[in-house]
Amino acid sequence: MAVSAEPQKLVYLITGGCGFLGEHVVRLLLQQEPRLQELRVFDLHLGPWLEELKTGPVLVTPIQGDVTQAHEVAAAMAGVHVVIHTAGLVDVFGKASPQTIHEINVQGTQNVIDACVQTGTQFLVYTSSMEALGPNNKGHPFYRGNEDTPYEVAHSHPYPRSKSLAEKLVLEANGRKVRGGLPLVTCALRPTGIYGEGHQIIKDFYSQGLRMGGRLFRAIPASVEHGRVYVGNVAWMHVLAARELERRPALMGGQVYFCYDKSPYKSYEDFNMEFLGPCGLQLVGTRPLLPYWLLIILAALNALLQWLLRPLLLYTPLLNPYTLAMANTTFTVSTDKAQRHFGYTPLFSWEDSRARTIRWVQASGDRSARPSPGP
Repeated sequence: MAVSAEPQKLVYLITGGCGFLGEHVVRLLLQQEPRLQELRVFDLHLGPWLEELKTGPVLVTPIQGDVTQAHEVAAAMAGVHVVIHTAGLVDVFGKASPQTIHEINVQGTQNVIDACVQTGTQFLVYTSSMEALGPNNKGHPFYRGNEDTPYEVAHSHPYPRSKSLAEKLVLEANGRKVRGGLPLVTCALRPTGIYGEGHQIIKDFYSQGLRMGGRLFRAIPASVEHGRVYVGNVAWMHVLAARELERRPALMGGQVYFCYDKSPYKSYEDFNMEFLGPCGLQLVGTRPLLPYWLLIILAALNALLQWLLRPLLLYTPLLNPYTLAMANTTFTVSTDKAQRHFGYTPLFSWEDSRARTIRWVQASGDRSARPSPGP
């Protein structure tokens, strides 16, 4: 009588596992991946919340490390079956130098790929970004586009350029032989604007509104729409992609997928008010307070001030030429590729995603408030 084999126990590595998205991926993996034996959480700054995860049935191994250090990445990846590479520097405000952004996002990704080859890790899921595609520096709109929609990739800002280069590295690495002779299987996930518990920019807008007496002033026309996606659903797509990459390598290998859910298409400001409104803020005006030409001048002045002041202090205003172009360019996606290729459907409804984000904003003064990705 044949005895069915026990399912293989897996070792996962999450780079950037203590970041905004990374923490949600870690918690969902522990809940949703039954074959998980060990979960390695690799980050430059380890969160104290990892201690509470050490009492569960899965071995959680925190590893303090830097993706720009190839030897540290390779050491963390020894014996790993699947790596989810979320580590990266998201910087649209000029806090870091272009060289630092490139080192972390591009060279760090190359280090992860090389470590896969060196250690025999066969499956790699990369967290890319819609900004790897656009909006481009020409301000071309992307209206209800999908992964095959023609769009000119043209970047001048260091962050989107770095994500585009890193994504290219990951997709081109698909099929490369790893130690042991098996092919590396890779895919890239492109979230549109992520929101949810832990999203620093929403908190920044909330703080700004409180300082201004509970008011935010409209800067962008309401007709400019953006695709947004809840962090829990982005994390869930990573969990599913990592699971299915092994089962469907011919279909998924070398593919890119937009991350999407049922969040409504709205302007950046109107979407943020879905959370900030119930927290007591008001968006003033049906039209932008200032004409667009004046915003362009203010953004350019901010960029000039940032450059002049950099030797003395770090000036990082929310408004700069890149963030203005981003906010003023329609970029929305309409696709079911992830559903067709690996069975993705959102784990969290829009109503649940909104309620969770509102609760987090309201409790944002409470440092003990942690993301809770469970459905």
